Amino acid sequence: MGYAGDPRVVLALDAGGTNFVFSAVRGEREVVEPVTLPSNAHDLELCLETIVEGFAKVKERAPAAPSAISFAFPGPADYPAGIIGSLGNLPAFKEGGVALGPMLADRFGIPVFLNNDGDLFAFGEATLGLLPWVNALLTEGRSPKRFRNLFGATFGTGFGGGIVRDGRLWIGDNSAGGEIWLLRDKLDPRRNVEESVSIRAVRRVYAREAGIALEAAPDPKEIFAIGKGEKPGPRAAAVEAFRRMGEAAGDALASVVTLVDGVVAIGGGLTGAAELFLPALVAEMNGAFETPSGEVPRLEVKAFNLEDPAEREGFVKGAASEVAVPGSGRKAAYDPLKRVGVGLSRLGTSRATALGAYAFALSALDARR
Repeated sequence: MGYAGDPRVVLALDAGGTNFVFSAVRGEREVVEPVTLPSNAHDLELCLETIVEGFAKVKERAPAAPSAISFAFPGPADYPAGIIGSLGNLPAFKEGGVALGPMLADRFGIPVFLNNDGDLFAFGEATLGLLPWVNALLTEGRSPKRFRNLFGATFGTGFGGGIVRDGRLWIGDNSAGGEIWLLRDKLDPRRNVEESVSIRAVRRVYAREAGIALEAAPDPKEIFAIGKGEKPGPRAAAVEAFRRMGEAAGDALASVVTLVDGVVAIGGGLTGAAELFLPALVAEMNGAFETPSGEVPRLEVKAFNLEDPAEREGFVKGAASEVAVPGSGRKAAYDPLKRVGVGLSRLGTSRATALGAYAFALSALDARR
């Protein structure tokens, strides 16, 4: 599904704790110069006025009347209702129960769609990113296999996620679907997995392995450079910090794939270090349980690292064959290799989230017809 030629305009917002960045999207690209305003996160009335002002400005500059407003906003929230709960990084919402979506719908007279950023990242990758890329590879390789489901995982300040099932965003009955950060941590079952899959986790493990104070640990970008041997420092500590993150993330994603059974798209600020954690992540997914009668594979499917050329080739090739159709002279294409691909965002995390918001609005509008 693509929207490159779609004439409809969707107003968008990148809601940060310090600044709000407003824009308008048409045909899968921004069509106005973004408008940046301070979030005024300390004062609810002023914050809401800022949101209205920002959307009004980009509406004036848009090449056509907007069809919808769609953007990611922090939770907790009742996203289908557009009601925002108490937020940590936007203290103006500390009382909770702010009907932001309905307010904007009243003010602008168009549909308003709010979602979680992890959900919209997943929807962007499923609609315009990794999922169509994977299916194009399979088409080019003449494989009968196609994928329709995707889990999007973001590795950064936290460990976020979102589920897309058969082209539709699955948020759950409480707007709490895909909350992978609350799975149990394999490396320390007393904790949730985000404590091993996040920027703070990489710094903490590096500091421990290097024998330094946590305050002295550099940011993950520098730790990655040390792990690559591009900067001086305890290389083994850097490699181990990312390997452990990959192991913990792989265990969590194995649980996800057991239920979702789809492609996994990985984004977020830590993806620049993927070569140091992705092999461990996929290896963990392909691990085994120990039972009284012997080993049992961790997954019913085989996970492939789509960033590795050899594994990507094996993923596309599969085990394609033809089987006879009983009672006829025909044959049917058959690929018995159950598999999922794990790959990095094909859009970039920010763009995937923005395009996810845009595509979500248009798909929702189309569904109403």
